[in-house]
Amino acid sequence: MQLDHVTIRTRNLAVTRDFFLSVFDLEEHERPQTIKRIPGHWLYSDDRPIVHLIGSHGHGIDCAAEAFDHVAFRLHGYQEFKEKLRKLGIRYTCMDLPEIEERRLFFRTPCGPLLEAVFAASAHDFIDTPPK
Repeated sequence: MQLDHVTIRTRNLAVTRDFFLSVFDLEEHERPQTIKRIPGHWLYSDDRPIVHLIGSHGHGIDCAAEAFDHVAFRLHGYQEFKEKLRKLGIRYTCMDLPEIEERRLFFRTPCGPLLEAVFAASAHDFIDTPPK
């Protein structure tokens, strides 16, 4: 397991983006089409998106305007990990990003912080197969 990325919520995307770009010499690249509806930026180091920024207005539950949103870990064994979460009774949501060949699972710790598990995938993993 390795740390994959950190996601930060902010009400000022431009200032926060510029801060990370200048302080850490990161580069901004396009985000996957699936998440472009959410205002934000992905900032890269060595061809890896390690800082994700998302816009926030600070309204509602679990939506502070300036906060770490979640931490993501890169793992192996997508199906096995899903089954493990199911057996442990941990609710999760799935996000497939075929254009960058990744599958993601989002779930919460017992006290609330959001975690993300990121798995490498191949184009074959995204093909719908008929039930047997």
